[in-house]
Amino acid sequence: MAEPIEPSSPAEAASAPSPQKRSLTIPFAIGGGTLAVIALGATMAVRADAKVNQVALASSAKPVTVVEAQGSTFRGSRSYVGTIEPWIEAKIGPQMISAYVDTVLVRPGAVVKKGDVIATLDCRNANATSRSVAMQERAIAARQEAISDEATRFNGLLDGGFVSPNEAEQKTAQSTAEQAQLLATQAQLLGTSLQVDDCVLRSPFAGEVATRTIDPGAFVRPGAAIVSIVDRSTVRIVADAPELDFPIVAPGSAVKVHIYAIDRDLTATISRRAPAADALTRTAHFEMDVIDPERTLPVGTTAEIRIDIGMPELASEIPLSAATVRGDQATLYVVDGSTAHKRTVHVKGEREGRLFLDPALTAGSRVVVEGRALLNDSDLVAASLEKPSLP
Repeated sequence: MAEPIEPSSPAEAASAPSPQKRSLTIPFAIGGGTLAVIALGATMAVRADAKVNQVALASSAKPVTVVEAQGSTFRGSRSYVGTIEPWIEAKIGPQMISAYVDTVLVRPGAVVKKGDVIATLDCRNANATSRSVAMQERAIAARQEAISDEATRFNGLLDGGFVSPNEAEQKTAQSTAEQAQLLATQAQLLGTSLQVDDCVLRSPFAGEVATRTIDPGAFVRPGAAIVSIVDRSTVRIVADAPELDFPIVAPGSAVKVHIYAIDRDLTATISRRAPAADALTRTAHFEMDVIDPERTLPVGTTAEIRIDIGMPELASEIPLSAATVRGDQATLYVVDGSTAHKRTVHVKGEREGRLFLDPALTAGSRVVVEGRALLNDSDLVAASLEKPSLP
């Protein structure tokens, strides 16, 4: 058994804690720590409970943004997308001969007159063929003339008995055959002459060059277009309307046209309408003629066509985003005091992000724009009025 260690000095013996004091310090430390943890937990619980909303959400006012309905008028209309086309357009190219392109004398934008040379083809072979046929035609003509004279003389000798009737008939038949051969050669000469004429391409009318698709050196065949020419002194605005709008697009109806390419508005009158609808699309074709002597309207571009129908009617105007539209009915929320009421109103029409409703929705009514997706009928709301945007 080990002996207890004695203090080395009286001072060390006085400073060393007794076993009784050590046994009391540890429980007090544990108890103090436990009390501190309990106090901290209680503080956190009180703080969390203070942040809990004791008021039901259904009974609190929901923040929304409202606008006032504006008194307005509405007139029904129909809109169509049309195309501006030239009054006359021609694609210039060979129609009878295949050859290499020799020259192309114009480029897009050039103004040409009727009969101006547009392009030429290398037609040496056609020229040689035409000269050969022309010489054959002259030779046959001379031979036929000689045979005809000989047949005439044989018929004169027939009365005196100097030639037999058989010989006279053979000469007459030979003259007739030569005449037929001459006519055939003349027809062939006409065909070769047309081929030679096809080598010089001219403008069929006064206009402007729209496109140039082939340059010198290319080989072209009949039907190939070298350039295209358009006449824009009068343009046609063409469009197609659904079969239900057939009475609306009657000839003589006034229309408003917006030209997107040059941002220009103009008025026109429907000039003509197809008597039947297209078999595939069930649409009726109609056209407007617009005189443009300055040639400012670009052809091949888009035009928006609008036709007003009926008479202007009183309406209430609200933003399109303030209502849900199903057919001809609009569902919206109208704020009365601090309560939002759900209403269904007849729709008169829509235009440029604005909704036109029946005047049953009176002007000045406050309609919810933002926050209506979270609303139910008769909900409490905190409305914030949105000022109308300036035009």
